[in-house]
Amino acid sequence: MSRRTIPPGYIHLGVSKEIAPTLRDFGIAPDPLIREAGLDPKLFNDGTSVVALITLARLYALCVARTHCSHFGLLVGQRATILSMDLIGRLMQHSTTIGEALEGLVSNLSVQDRAVVVSLTVNDGMVLLTHAVYRSQMESAEQITDASLAIAVNVLRTLCGGDWRPTEVLVPRMAPAETEPYRRHFRAPVRFNQEVATLVFPAEDLKRKVAGADPLLHAMLEERLRQMRANAGSEFSDDIRRLLRTRLTSTRCSAEDIADLLAMHRRTLSRRLKDGGSGYRTIINEIRFEIARQLLHETDVSLAQIAAALGYSEASAFTRAFRRWSGQTPTAWRSDGHPR
Repeated sequence: MSRRTIPPGYIHLGVSKEIAPTLRDFGIAPDPLIREAGLDPKLFNDGTSVVALITLARLYALCVARTHCSHFGLLVGQRATILSMDLIGRLMQHSTTIGEALEGLVSNLSVQDRAVVVSLTVNDGMVLLTHAVYRSQMESAEQITDASLAIAVNVLRTLCGGDWRPTEVLVPRMAPAETEPYRRHFRAPVRFNQEVATLVFPAEDLKRKVAGADPLLHAMLEERLRQMRANAGSEFSDDIRRLLRTRLTSTRCSAEDIADLLAMHRRTLSRRLKDGGSGYRTIINEIRFEIARQLLHETDVSLAQIAAALGYSEASAFTRAFRRWSGQTPTAWRSDGHPR
């Protein structure tokens, strides 16, 4: 199987390999739909197949339209297992604790997935495991987010035991026509119209031991993934974008903050971005515009809440910025029903 590193905007098929059997559950032959999206059905024989996220998103949109199921992504994620995550899944299986397993996920996901970003934070005794679709100027990002949350719960149940459940689940989309499938899978309160996709659970769970973990195998897998990260050759500006995608709505993200996080001087950060043809202000505004479009299109979150989430002191400042980016006010853009 190919386990090469992948460029920005691409993803190992992984969890989405389950699209084909999910379509069959609806009595729909998957191959014609996969071809209509612009993909070769043979790719779905191997979870390590590499596809463009925008093409995969098109396939999800076709699946939703054909099945009339607005939670199709959730069904895909439900079918996936920890082994759908290939090397990273194996690394997690052989981690000593749940905390180590999740740190391995956060540190290594970019090797297999340059489309979804995961972050892990602990606040007031609760863990926030957050998923964000990166560079999400596309349709159906909510389906990929749903699938990511669903597989994350399956992984944690594999590691913690089948009775594990999160405290609550935050979903950044308007409530679909059917919400019961979400509650049935997560076995926890599900809150829609949230700013970011998040599993919330007690920090005590991070100390849980992973049964059957092999420390030697973990070390070997960790080294293999470290080599893959080192050979990825990703652009520095792309790494900064990925970092900002999960941090922007939850913490301070000035250039100084990011430079401190990366243990470098502010001028070094600026120089490295400039060498790649980017500037920090340009990048952070691109990420703000991306998140704003997502929240305007997929949720009913108020303009004041969106403004606050993006770090604006008042809604009027956000409105002015959005008009500069799009030529429209956020209210007009939302009313027009723009895609993301």
